[in-house]
Amino acid sequence: METENPPDFSYLGRNFSDLSNGEHSSAFSDCNSDRSGEFQTASSQSRRLLISCTSDNSDDLISQLIADLEAGSIEEQKQAAMEIRLLAKNKSENRLKIAKAGAIKPLVSLLSCSDLQLQEYGVTAILNLSLCDENKELIASSGAIKPLVRSLKTGTPTAKENAACALLRLSQIEENKVAIGRSGAIPQLVNLLESGGFRGKKDASTALYSLCSVKENKIRAVQSGIMKPLVELMADFGSNMVDKSAYVLSVLVSVPEARAALVEEGGIPVLVEIIEVGSQRQKEISVAILLQICENSAVHRNMVAREGAIPPLVALSQSGTNRAKQKAETLTELLRQPRSGNVAARASDVSL
Repeated sequence: METENPPDFSYLGRNFSDLSNGEHSSAFSDCNSDRSGEFQTASSQSRRLLISCTSDNSDDLISQLIADLEAGSIEEQKQAAMEIRLLAKNKSENRLKIAKAGAIKPLVSLLSCSDLQLQEYGVTAILNLSLCDENKELIASSGAIKPLVRSLKTGTPTAKENAACALLRLSQIEENKVAIGRSGAIPQLVNLLESGGFRGKKDASTALYSLCSVKENKIRAVQSGIMKPLVELMADFGSNMVDKSAYVLSVLVSVPEARAALVEEGGIPVLVEIIEVGSQRQKEISVAILLQICENSAVHRNMVAREGAIPPLVALSQSGTNRAKQKAETLTELLRQPRSGNVAARASDVSL
């Protein structure tokens, strides 16, 4: 497995040096628990659950819930999955207890159920259990990755969002990134990024950011058409997705396929516009991306220069953050090379 650290950014424990302190972490919001609405039931079982959450006698309840998952009716399975989801959401210490009691395998089985609501409850319970680091390896080894990917494709909107979050959590174990990519997750996450609601887009971008630290997943993302929705979201300042999309792009452009796709989808004018009118963080990300695109390509340098990038870059080099200033100065120098008739640079350019 070949893992590449993207330049200049930080997320999910990966530390990249070129963004201002404190600005990168809010670009993505990690999936700290499911954000589904509470199940609309006032059953006696739910009241029993709320009582158990404040007591020390939850072991018997957990055992009964697992038995219902394994051998109960559809309605009993739904109720059991709902209660496990709430137990895991509201008390962090319950997550390990539930997993050790044997809940994960029957929950994984629910993901293949034809009842979409039951599938959604199972996905959401697995997401909450995955918030415990000790559970991630067990969830993956219990065969959850492929069913979670299926839920990304065929589940309810909530199931798709929570499956993306669960895959994100599992991808925090480095060796799972390849397994998730090879299970078909990348095209489904790209679909969610393109056609999901705001939460779906956010969850998909966060998962893709994590998964695409692996080179083969970068290629899969490009082949799945990720560049079109990324460029569209970066161009839409009202989408609240400019930062997130730019961060995902920043991990992709280390491969030539992504740079070519970015140019083909009209990404250069969008990045130049962000440098002109974006926030300080957006300007930093965009100038770093453009620098990667231009470093080894006079063709791309000419394209960026023709978009009028030099004036906003000069302004950024004078008024941006220290890191943005450095990047802007370096990029400005690069852009002036082909404009001054550097024939050698053109001749040695490698088409990307």
